[in-house]
Amino acid sequence: MQLFSPVSLGSLELDNRIVMAPLTRTRSNADGVPNDLNVEHYAQRASTGLIVTEGTYPTAGSQAYPGQPGIETDEQAAGWARVADAVHANGGKIVMQLMHGGRVTHPLINNGLTIFAPSAHAIEGVAHTPEGPLPYPVPTAATTDDIARIVAEHVSAARRAVDAGLDGVEVHSANGYLLHEFLSPVSNTRTDSYGGSPENRARFGAEVITAIAQAIGADRVGVRISPEHNIQDVLETDPDETRATYEALVDAIAPLGLAYLSVLHAEPSSELVQDLRARFGGAFLVNNGFGTMTTRDGALALVDEGTADAVVVGRPLIANPDLVRRWREDADLNEPNPATFYGSGPEGYTDYPTL
Repeated sequence: MQLFSPVSLGSLELDNRIVMAPLTRTRSNADGVPNDLNVEHYAQRASTGLIVTEGTYPTAGSQAYPGQPGIETDEQAAGWARVADAVHANGGKIVMQLMHGGRVTHPLINNGLTIFAPSAHAIEGVAHTPEGPLPYPVPTAATTDDIARIVAEHVSAARRAVDAGLDGVEVHSANGYLLHEFLSPVSNTRTDSYGGSPENRARFGAEVITAIAQAIGADRVGVRISPEHNIQDVLETDPDETRATYEALVDAIAPLGLAYLSVLHAEPSSELVQDLRARFGGAFLVNNGFGTMTTRDGALALVDEGTADAVVVGRPLIANPDLVRRWREDADLNEPNPATFYGSGPEGYTDYPTL
């Protein structure tokens, strides 16, 4: 059972091939500082081969959700240092997912700061603000100067993360947030060098990833993508266009020698996903559990059959902090309670029992 064998992802040496997915849980302080609950939650799950933190905003304006942590201030970095220390004390590895929310936010969430996106197209639907559900606003289309600044902000955030003791960062280019917004011809209708063709739409993400790799070392940088996920109005419905866009992105970052590429896709053995894996040429992670929960048998098969080098797991790790042991021993599992996925207290966060 290769799932429980060690694996190297760049400079990250993992004891097993179960990776904790980045899971938004809205349990941090209002100022974006990780707290005692966050420290306990991550430390409980340190037996996982690698923990990827919840999406963490690089700047206040990029915050997508109330209760989301940041990595912009000294206080936020100090909070993350406590998390990293606790995970390391329990023998684990942890990287920070850097997540710029892009247009997935509201002035009541990001302190009224400018909301940037590739183009001035609002998401249909409502944001869950502190004052209840409200329509998403029309974002500001980022200028080339804005883009250069946002790249630099990602670099600063990555440096703060590793200075705080985390083992690396994962760049969030999935699930409808800013980097993903640039990839889709629906959310990105620009006509300059950052839009209009697959290569141009991939340019911004490639610039962010390259700059971070140069700043902290490519062997400590992973990237998460979700081709064809069609979420938050980031639509990728033309197979040829989608393939060309993600091929352009992966071709641009493959020479960097990154730690890993993580793909969220319902069919990880599909031609598209495996083509991207071949183009990347490095450690490859898959997560097929966004719509359905990843099972032990499914995770074992993904690694044993060579579909991926490691498996990214979400909900089973929410409910089972000792999931690695439970899966290794084929023990019974706790059932996750969706009613407590998001909240502000320990219920459904730090109170799931271990064996």
